[in-house]
Amino acid sequence: MLMAGGLAIVGVASYAFLAVAGHTLSAEDYAAISALYLLINIAGPGYFGGLEQETNRATSRALAVGGSTRLVSRTAGALGMIMAGLAVAALLAASPVMVGHVFHGRWALQVALVVGVATACGAYLVRGLLGGRRLFRGYAATLTAEGLTRIVLVGLLAALGLKSAGAYAFVFAAGLVCAGLVGLPWLRSVRSDYTPYGRTEHAQTFSQLSPGLALLVTAMLLTQLMANLAPVVVTARTAFDLPEAAAFTSAFVLVRVPLFLFSPVQAVLLPNLTRAVAAGDRARFRRSLRLVLSTVLVVGVLGALLSATIGPPLVQVLFGTRVRLPGLVLGVLAVSTILLMVAQVLQPALIAAQRHRVVTTGWVLGSLALICLLFLPTTAITAAVLAQLVGSALVMLVMMTGIRYLRWGHQPEHVSEYKPSQRGKASTLRP
Repeated sequence: MLMAGGLAIVGVASYAFLAVAGHTLSAEDYAAISALYLLINIAGPGYFGGLEQETNRATSRALAVGGSTRLVSRTAGALGMIMAGLAVAALLAASPVMVGHVFHGRWALQVALVVGVATACGAYLVRGLLGGRRLFRGYAATLTAEGLTRIVLVGLLAALGLKSAGAYAFVFAAGLVCAGLVGLPWLRSVRSDYTPYGRTEHAQTFSQLSPGLALLVTAMLLTQLMANLAPVVVTARTAFDLPEAAAFTSAFVLVRVPLFLFSPVQAVLLPNLTRAVAAGDRARFRRSLRLVLSTVLVVGVLGALLSATIGPPLVQVLFGTRVRLPGLVLGVLAVSTILLMVAQVLQPALIAAQRHRVVTTGWVLGSLALICLLFLPTTAITAAVLAQLVGSALVMLVMMTGIRYLRWGHQPEHVSEYKPSQRGKASTLRP
């Protein structure tokens, strides 16, 4: 609940940032700021989200089997620096194009983008370490810090009457800086292991983390593709009926609210499932999945019914759209949201069992189906609804198949009982 609350603050901050910028800046400045907003958000969950999940898995596994968490932290940090370096190098190489065509000559926005992407690496790495240690209060604090920083600073810009696009760009990037810094005290309060290791152990850990990380980064980028592509294609295909395209985009955002609020489940579920896999505890593994999946179905079915009934008028009231879509459209979109929520639960289960290829395969096949169906020779909205439903179902089915045929070892590893500190005292590993 704390993490969901923190994520809600991040969501409110995003809407507040765009709303204040839209009412303060010129149309050209606002378009440039919107592009910066999308690019940093893609780099965060879509690129460094894979680093967070793999760090979470490796840390929780090391704690479960008595391995070196310090070695995992250093190796994940090195991989994060490589990822950040590649991203920054790509942005610097693309600077002339970005500044000339995306930011309309505003170099300050390009600098803010580089800062935001580089600091996103630190924020998501800290969250991975906190999640792996089950320090969820610290994780929630990073989310809260990210959101509150943006709310306070953007409010200050509005109060001072500043209309600089560069100032707004650095305000948005500052949220990730504060998120990473706020999470550090929770990590420092934990007693680190001091298991000696050399180059061989470091190389082995690096070789264990890097393949899974590459697969997860691919999967997370495809997740962002599936989450954002349909409204873009509908807008492109209905260029002569923009009110209808705007109504579809607004409906798409509305039915995705449960998915957005449910995303912290992965960070909470992953360390628990990793420990169950390390112990060979199949009963605990399945019990945890059944509990969360039951919650998903209850929340999802209720959301689908509400979307199909009161969704169409609610879209008009909340977003001011002029076109009312059929309830069936919102209902089917809500069903696709349920399928993606199920995939969000199955994904950490597969990652815990080190079945990263199954996760990536699911997102690859689902994305291919989505892209193909989006261009069916029918109306743009019909094609988009069908594509979203089939693509989401395919992702879920691939992951369910992976869970169904998951192999369990007969000799579970030695598992240690790890209890994070509740009051900042040193945590312990107890056999």
